Amino acid sequence: MSSQASPSGSGPGSLATVRYQVADIDRAIAFYTRHLGFQAAEKFGSAFAAVTRGALRLILSGPGSSGQRPMPDGRRQEPGGWNRIVVYVDDLASEIASLQEAKVPFRNQVESGPGGKQIMIDDPDGNPIELHEAAAPVRR
Repeated sequence: MSSQASPSGSGPGSLATVRYQVADIDRAIAFYTRHLGFQAAEKFGSAFAAVTRGALRLILSGPGSSGQRPMPDGRRQEPGGWNRIVVYVDDLASEIASLQEAKVPFRNQVESGPGGKQIMIDDPDGNPIELHEAAAPVRR
């Protein structure tokens, strides 16, 4: 893992960046790299890390990070909620089986629609991730 301030080649237009609040940086890195195909990119002690998957850079803000400090009105930045990253997969059923075997918590059952099938899981801190298998293209 690098300890550079920003990943090589990053800048406007190169990566989409999302921040998740987490309680344990090492646990979060292990979850995203072991179960969802992310690569460890940066780590600064127990306060901050980043993992990448394709053009997505996911910042993991741990205890003590500037991105986890309370707002001026006292509201705390906490994990969870319903905003989420979407990870596209080729075979949703096999991903589900693997995650169930690893005892990853699911928020719902598979939902199907015109764009494909999806299901939501939680990372170890309760941040949601949507796994999405796109529908087959319609041939005309």
